[in-house]
Amino acid sequence: MGKPDIRVIIPAFNEQNAVGLVIDEIPKEWVSEIIVVDNGSTDDTFEQAKSRGATVLKEPKRGYGNACLKGMSHIASSPTKPDILVFLDGDHSDYPKQLVDLIKPIIDDHADLVIGSRALGQKERGSMTPQQVFGNWLATTLIKLFYKKRYTDLGPFRAVRYDSLMKIRMQDQTYGWTVEMQLKAAKLNLRTKDVPVNYRQRIGVSKVSGTIKGTLGAGYKIIYTIFKYL
Repeated sequence: MGKPDIRVIIPAFNEQNAVGLVIDEIPKEWVSEIIVVDNGSTDDTFEQAKSRGATVLKEPKRGYGNACLKGMSHIASSPTKPDILVFLDGDHSDYPKQLVDLIKPIIDDHADLVIGSRALGQKERGSMTPQQVFGNWLATTLIKLFYKKRYTDLGPFRAVRYDSLMKIRMQDQTYGWTVEMQLKAAKLNLRTKDVPVNYRQRIGVSKVSGTIKGTLGAGYKIIYTIFKYL
């Protein structure tokens, strides 16, 4: 692969204080387009992302998967398609400069899907709740048991070969997005790799782990998705 066309999708909901920092820290020499999907924000997320030069889309229908699908729809309608697509959260919990570590195995033709693993990297104290750590362990254990594929995390920071993503045919609209991608990759025998990424406390309150409803909803959807595709 020569100089790859790499695009980034950032789902964002009420991230006015974080999304600009995320965009600023993305290594621009590697990326041809940064797509921020405003998922029904009630603050200045849209304006902050726009002022940083990102392509900003609106997806009023709430849900992490809905936001990602909106970004993918934008790419599908573009005249050229990327070689690699990177997904990155808009809350500044990830380190965008580590994008280079995620795309390298794909560029070197060693992987089709690369997961940024917080379990293998350095986590700032308090950046992940105990229920998040347990939930990731349980989900990856179940995937290993039923799909015979070893992952260490369901981390949202990930890179995927675009043609491989098209084969996966993503559908989930909410919390099951990351696990759907990983278990379908396993079913398709795609080459996957976990790469260590560091993790810090997000800016603002988590919409998932920050509430009991969000935690239970995410946990249920992840487990449901794992058994749905058996």
